[in-house]
Amino acid sequence: MPILETYKKQAKQLLRWHRDRNYSVGGRIRQLPRYHDVTDHESLALNFKLTEAQEIIALEAGYGSWAALRAAAEFYRDRLGLRVDFLHGHPPFYGSVSRACAALHLRFVHEPVLAADTAREEGLIMAFIEARNVKELYAEYLAAGVELAQKLTKHAWGGTDLTVRQLDGNTVAFVG
Repeated sequence: MPILETYKKQAKQLLRWHRDRNYSVGGRIRQLPRYHDVTDHESLALNFKLTEAQEIIALEAGYGSWAALRAAAEFYRDRLGLRVDFLHGHPPFYGSVSRACAALHLRFVHEPVLAADTAREEGLIMAFIEARNVKELYAEYLAAGVELAQKLTKHAWGGTDLTVRQLDGNTVAFVG
């Protein structure tokens, strides 16, 4: 199941729990700054909407807004062609994405490991993924509008690779 669909279902479930007067939603609603001081009882009296449930789900997933969560999910799924294998934690802090027989395990960190400007200037790559047909992948990513940090390059050592820039500025190289 695509990750965005999972998040949509979680938001709808949160909305149902609110309508069913489940007090467990109070703490989650208080994550929104505008509701920081409401009691559980007061949270159930709110005119709670799906957009607010989506906002909470996005925050729990580590995104500042539903739009940011949606953009990230669509980028990895629709542009890079990756499938979410699993997420761990609440909110998720560890997970795996894959494509064909390659998997990439990711871990959330609060601060960048490298300064973004340094990574960009030095051409630092955060991960390398072996690809069977890197030329085909290159054409696919160009058509999808993926930002390339390095176009398809044939190296003296015999390999060919390309490097894509993720939404957060990190780079991933696909090597053939």
